[in-house]
Amino acid sequence: MEIQTVSSVKLLLALLVPLFGTLGVMFMGKNENIREGVSSAASIILLLIVASMIPDVLDGKILEYHIFSVLPGLTVKLRADGMSMIFAIVASSLWTIAVYYSLGYMRAHQEHAQTRFNACFALAIFGAIGVAFSDNLFTMYLFYEVVSVCTYPLVAHAQDKDGYAGAQKYIVYLTTTAKLFLLPALILIYVLTGTLDFPTNISDGLFTEGLSSGNIQNWVVIMLYIFCIFGFAKNGVMPFHHWLPGAMVAPTPVSALLHAVAVVKVGVFCTTRTMLYVFGTDTMHALNLGIPTAYFVGFTVLAASVLALSKDNLKERLAYSTISQLSYIILGVALLTPSGIDGGLIHIVNHAFSKITLFFCAGAIMIAAHKKDLSEMGGLGKTMPITFACFFVASLSMIGAPPVAGFVTKWNLLVGSIEANQIGILFILIASTMLNVGYFAPVTYKAFFGKRPAGETYQGIKEAPLSMLIPIVIACTISVLIGIFPNFMMQFVRAVTG
Repeated sequence: MEIQTVSSVKLLLALLVPLFGTLGVMFMGKNENIREGVSSAASIILLLIVASMIPDVLDGKILEYHIFSVLPGLTVKLRADGMSMIFAIVASSLWTIAVYYSLGYMRAHQEHAQTRFNACFALAIFGAIGVAFSDNLFTMYLFYEVVSVCTYPLVAHAQDKDGYAGAQKYIVYLTTTAKLFLLPALILIYVLTGTLDFPTNISDGLFTEGLSSGNIQNWVVIMLYIFCIFGFAKNGVMPFHHWLPGAMVAPTPVSALLHAVAVVKVGVFCTTRTMLYVFGTDTMHALNLGIPTAYFVGFTVLAASVLALSKDNLKERLAYSTISQLSYIILGVALLTPSGIDGGLIHIVNHAFSKITLFFCAGAIMIAAHKKDLSEMGGLGKTMPITFACFFVASLSMIGAPPVAGFVTKWNLLVGSIEANQIGILFILIASTMLNVGYFAPVTYKAFFGKRPAGETYQGIKEAPLSMLIPIVIACTISVLIGIFPNFMMQFVRAVTG
């Protein structure tokens, strides 16, 4: 595959835009209109830069930009290929939508510290784009930690007891796992292989040569693999998932950022990137790492779905749904079949647009009706029909019903499980789909056909402001479009699988 460096400066520009956007927000903090204008302009510029790379990547080229070297084989370097574009397109496009939604939510809720909020939001995108365009495990680790640190103030935004408790759990889980598992794994991988650079082909893992020559023992590679799975705790895999529901104390735009745009997507992207490009499909087949991983995360898929059923608070229900849905991505890649990997990687996109719609809807309900719990929403759909209609469409995607985006995921995962001759995984996917119906369908049913709570008239309640409603409709519409026309994003997925 040809290495194209002529357009590589775009990678650096893509990284710098959210960073300069952060500085602009901080300097213009006293004027809220200019402050939000800076965020909006930065998000649009980033999206345009990322979009400009699409033709080269689809043409089979890899764009790269070397920033600096630390040691031989240890560099801070950027790279755009098929897999990085999947995440970069998601992060940049959703930031554009989230900026407008956040404007409406934060003003309608009269939130404090809006300058800090917008600055940290932009910094989180800076970290996410850095992860997306990382050319090696070292660069990816650095930006992974950036995302952890700069999202801490967002989780603690309320600056109350619950906010600080949720933020403390968030930062402790993520930084402890990264230091305890991931950092030692990186050091040992570098010592064993002499590099942390991602290969071009997913079959060529960093350990392939060492394993074939007998210089690296199997148990060492297996240990490093486990350390990487748990070290990227943003992936929400049990038992290191408790930080995610705890972070729901944050404002809804932050929840959307955590669950759709940056944080958890950073986790699953790093996990799957490491599985495919550090260990490689050949090594995973040789050491039988794939199918055990699929069953292990399959437990998270089912257990988190069962927990979601028990939650009356809408954001908590969505949080456990996220934990379950993230493991679909890892499960698909772990199947190591063409359809399985396709289904896992495309779910990074499908889940992002659908889940941000769901959280946007939860925020709109909070702003317009001041309702957080499902038990309080009986009949509310007749008062907020657009919001709950969008929630219904996005929930269909999470269930995996056509024609919404999630159907493409479920179809490929089901086919992938059959290709891998794993009937057990097939049953896990079918069972989880039924559980998805169990915790999503009651929301829509109760909103449109349920009885109003005793004494509740919903007088004066109407749809949320247009600055919130329009982003909801846009995100929902995109969820449908990428379900009906999946081939555009599937081009990048197939650039990975060949």
